[in-house]
Amino acid sequence: MSVTLHTDVGNIKIEVFCSEVPKAAKNFLALCCSNYYVNCEFHRNVKGFIVQTGDHTNTGKSGKSIYDGKFEDEFHENLKHDRRGIVSYANSGSNSNLSQFFITYSSQPALDLKYTIFARVIDGFETLDVLEKLPVNSKNFRPLTQVKINDITIHANPFA
Repeated sequence: MSVTLHTDVGNIKIEVFCSEVPKAAKNFLALCCSNYYVNCEFHRNVKGFIVQTGDHTNTGKSGKSIYDGKFEDEFHENLKHDRRGIVSYANSGSNSNLSQFFITYSSQPALDLKYTIFARVIDGFETLDVLEKLPVNSKNFRPLTQVKINDITIHANPFA
């Protein structure tokens, strides 16, 4: 199961781990189907670490899930933050997943068992390269140029 994020700077195709983390995958795919992520900005961008999006208010302080609030973490023994392109839910502590997610720019083992991994980038690493090079505000890591998700293509949604 895969999804393509069509951004201002290129496309990012991600494989969603529906079998390993079904609740997290279902939330992400349902939000994609409802166009929740369309027009979401990449509001946090830390070179060598992560790029974050998924807040429709574009403040980095909001989000929603299909579960009427925050939902619990799902960890799978085979899913680690062990490379560039791992996609995880951002959270404000244990069991507080909503809609915001990040993509790693490099291996980040310190994030394992703290953030629910639900996907990985399978195409569009050149788009990640462009995102990582964007100039940012040094205080909040917000890109100085607005970059957003313009559209999403869902390829064979098993939850549809």
